Amino acid sequence: MERLAGKTALVTGGGQGVGRGIALALAAEGAAVVITGRTEDKLKDTAHVIAERGGRVRTVVGDVGERADVDRMVAETVREFGGLDVLVNNAQSSVQCRLEETSYDDVELAYRSGPLAAFHAMRSALPHLKAGRGSVVNLGSSAAVQGEAGFAAYAMAKEAIRGLTRVAAREWGPYGIRVNVVCPAALSPAAEAYFAARPDQAEKVVAGIPLGRMGDPETDIGRAVAALVSEDMAYLTGATLMLEGSRRLLG
Repeated sequence: MERLAGKTALVTGGGQGVGRGIALALAAEGAAVVITGRTEDKLKDTAHVIAERGGRVRTVVGDVGERADVDRMVAETVREFGGLDVLVNNAQSSVQCRLEETSYDDVELAYRSGPLAAFHAMRSALPHLKAGRGSVVNLGSSAAVQGEAGFAAYAMAKEAIRGLTRVAAREWGPYGIRVNVVCPAALSPAAEAYFAARPDQAEKVVAGIPLGRMGDPETDIGRAVAALVSEDMAYLTGATLMLEGSRRLLG
């Protein structure tokens, strides 16, 4: 059953990792999907997989840290598919280091690509979300919720996203728009790179997950997001959905 047939979704950072998994899952449920990102080859690869599966997909190259690019992403989505029902703010850049080593530039990068990008996308998408009583999913992080060492700028940005989400859920609820946060723990390229640089951490992280594994970007995270934006979850808004296997963070 295609729960999202007739819907259009925009997924930022959809060329790889969790964003790719979400895009694949939304398309599998019948949504027309627009994926955005800075690297065209990655977008084309994801789009090829969606198209091979029979889905409808378009790509838009751009940087969510640039407001003009964000406005263009939304405009091209609406022009291509006639509307916008689901907005997934997934893209995020950051530098991982301990608090005393974190620079202003590190914080600025995390905020510009995270909460400010989500803010701009939500504002730009609002008229279209109103028209279809749409849904927004913003990506948070358990590293921010619980405060993981070495993630100062990232945690600041991700908690700002959660604050933005809660306000939007209250203000936009009367329009029929739902706004929620998902905090995933998935084996994305970023996670793989992190573990490659810290091989001693990988076993510790998995050992701290009661389910015994990192999540799969499509089947564990993507399908949950597809359910979240469907009518099956029509009464949930302003919530944070922890998709991290009850992970115990390292100090």
